[in-house]
Amino acid sequence: MKPTLDSDLLRTFVAVAETANFTRAAEQAGRTQSAVSMQMKKLEAIIGGSLFERSSRGVALTRRGGELLVNARRIVSLLDETAASMFTPPIGGLVRIGIPAEYGRPILSRGLGEFAKRHPRVEVTVRYAHSASQMRALATDELDLAVVFEWEGYSGGDVLRHDPTVWVTSILHHMHEERPVPIALYSRDGWCRDFAIKSLQRRGLEYRVAYTSDTAGGLELAVTSGLAIAPISRSNIPIDCRELTAADGFGDIDSSNVVLHRNPLSTGEAVDGMEKTIREAFARTDGRRNPTG
Repeated sequence: MKPTLDSDLLRTFVAVAETANFTRAAEQAGRTQSAVSMQMKKLEAIIGGSLFERSSRGVALTRRGGELLVNARRIVSLLDETAASMFTPPIGGLVRIGIPAEYGRPILSRGLGEFAKRHPRVEVTVRYAHSASQMRALATDELDLAVVFEWEGYSGGDVLRHDPTVWVTSILHHMHEERPVPIALYSRDGWCRDFAIKSLQRRGLEYRVAYTSDTAGGLELAVTSGLAIAPISRSNIPIDCRELTAADGFGDIDSSNVVLHRNPLSTGEAVDGMEKTIREAFARTDGRRNPTG
């Protein structure tokens, strides 16, 4: 008799794979860590091989685990989509979201796909802009939900992630070793002047502004091309780049949080559903796109 794969085991497996941590997966699944461990041992017994490589930093998928993850995600997604279509009455309407551009692809893209499957009649608009602009749009009822960076104090929003801004350099070009060090900044006034430059001044580092851009993608381009170092949120360090730490003479620029705000005038199931989707999308990731190296 061929072994069967229980959907509950696959759902827990996906949670462990996406969080790379048994404890966080247990919290997400509403189980104890020991229960999750037992489930994964049972799944490994069914599969007939190890699915995870364990270390002090968490867990990573084995080759066999990576192969299973592709199909497990498909199965879980199909089950969720089926349940939503069968048991959830269709909702419609418009949801307006504001979010930093750097979280569009790694965070929002997947969340939007899942939301669209559950609520195909909802129209979604997304605004990519800097945080001050998003908060103004929220206050003037141009947005329903805004995800923003906050550097000081407590605004009353819900913290989705602690994501400090750090100086980032290319591991291929080593521009941080030049003096004065070439830096890339946002072209607009604001936190770059208040935090990024002051962080260099505090450490007595000579610098020159080599590049300015309106977008986070522009700053990433300056770093990856070897033109300059740039202030980038830790979770969005590009491939082949690394964080400049205190050991390099730099260190954190700020202690930013990523915060979700909701327009108090925005009500309805569509906005409720999107708020839940955004929270879940942030919870499923560990906040690191690239190691510091």
